[in-house]
Formats: sequence, structure tokens, C-alpha cells
Amino acid sequence: MSVAGDEARGGALLGARALLTPRGLRGAAVEMAWSATHMALYPWGLIDDRARQKVDRFTLTGLPPLQRGLVVGDVEAAGTPILLIHGMVDNRSIFALLSHQLRRRGFGRVIAFNYSPLSGDVRRVASRLADLVESICDETGYERIHVIGHSMGGVVARYYIQRLGGDERIHTLVTLGTPHHGTLAAHLIPHPLGRQLRPGSEVLTELAEPARGCRTRILSIWSDLDQLVMPKTSAALEHPDLAVRNVLIRYVGHMSLPVDGRVVHEISATLAQFEPDGSTSHAAVTTLTDRTGTTTRSKQPGHHIA
Repeated sequence: MSVAGDEARGGALLGARALLTPRGLRGAAVEMAWSATHMALYPWGLIDDRARQKVDRFTLTGLPPLQRGLVVGDVEAAGTPILLIHGMVDNRSIFALLSHQLRRRGFGRVIAFNYSPLSGDVRRVASRLADLVESICDETGYERIHVIGHSMGGVVARYYIQRLGGDERIHTLVTLGTPHHGTLAAHLIPHPLGRQLRPGSEVLTELAEPARGCRTRILSIWSDLDQLVMPKTSAALEHPDLAVRNVLIRYVGHMSLPVDGRVVHEISATLAQFEPDGSTSHAAVTTLTDRTGTTTRSKQPGHHIA
């Protein structure tokens, strides 16, 4: 029995256990509802509206209490640009609710990066990302920004950070349902990008290489109900040279990760608490409470919560 086979069977069992519960069934229903909504929003997401997303300055005038609190508490955290990167065969519409929720919480610069699904190479998209990050830094005056990558967007961001020197520009990377170690589902995708997401691909092998001195901190959020990442644990990033905090958010489907309230809370809390050197200001302060009243306390970067 192969290790890959064991992992696949273990991941399938994890997903089945999650689904065959009341909360798992509710999560599957949310996934189907959001997927339908996302399909309706997809044409809107093809329009590039970066100009509307730019905010040049911050004042307290007209801000609701939630936004005012973040700006007063840490104007740098409120002003640091946040760049959103979608996954394969998708566009910025996947972040429609997340971008709104981030702005509600006081983050003033939220920008989405659209790339064509016809782009045949992670490396090429990562190069485009590098150019965009430089332009954002030039426009805003910030030397470092945050990135949130959904699905393959997280792989693109990691390639930029680890292979193209992007750790000098990216303070924090948040990945949502990213197949860091590949996904068996990619074998069903007849596209060059699909091949790059398979376990053991050249791109993923490059990302597994040493990355000593990498300055970017990483928050990897994964779910036991993710139907596109197989095995599920492939979305939990393990790398000896990276400052990673893995957070398991239970009963959330792949497409609905960006709209789950617990995910939004975890992202907001993380991006609101940081030091310029890349560390978190207050360790172990992010608390997640699920509907059953169970509380999970996030650990220091590099620890894995399961």
C-alpha cells in the first residue's frame, strides 16, 4: 500500500466524516448556494475596477465604529494594501463578500488581481503578480503588502514569494484551500495548470525546496469539507523554512471558504496584528468559537491546528 494511497484514503475518510453530520450537510448546502451565486456574479468579475478600489488617504470622517477602531488602533494595519488572487478558471468575483467584509472592518485598500484562465503556467502568472505588486507599492507608498490567495492563487503567491524574491514585498500571505502539496483532483483537469497542481509536479517540487530567510509569514486555512483538495491535509502547509500557521475551519466547502464568517474573522484578526519585521504583535490571541460553543485558540506561527 503506497503512502499516496494511504493519504488519499485518509483524506476521503476525513471528508466523509465531516459531511455525514448535521453541520457538514449544512456546509454542503452553503457551498451549493454560494457556488450558484458565484456563477451569477462571474461576468461582473471580468471587469477590472482597480481604479474604484484605490484609497489614497485615511481620515476618521464618516467611518462607522468598526472601521474607526482599526484606524485609531493601527493606521498602518488599516492602510496596508491587501491583494486578492483567485484560483484557476475563476476571477475576482469569488472575493465579492470577502472584500466587502474586509472594508467593513477598516482595511481601506483591497485590490483584486484578475488573470486569464488560459494562462498556462504558474510561473508566468507569478511574474505578472510581481509587476502588479511593484505598481501597488509605487502607488501607495507602502513597501510591503498582504496577499490572500484562494485555491491555486495561493500557489501563485508562494511561487512569487519563494522563487522570485517576493518575500521582500509580501508581509503576510493568507491561503484559502490551497493545494500546497498537490491535489489528486488535478488529474481530472486537462490543462497545463492542472498538471502543475498534481502532487510531485515540477512547480510544487520547486516550492518544497529550501527557502531560508523567507520574510513572509503565512496563514494557511483549510477545511475538512474541501471537495477539490485531495487529500484534505494537502491544504495545510508544511515547510521547515517558512513561518506558517495552519488553521482548520471545519464544515466549509472549497468555494465558500472566502465567505465563511470564521475565515473572515481569522483573516481580519491576523492582518490587524503585526509587526514590521513580519511577526504577529500578540501571539495566540485569535479565538474561533463555532456554533457548538467549542473554542479553538490559534497557536504560534509554524504550528499546525487540526
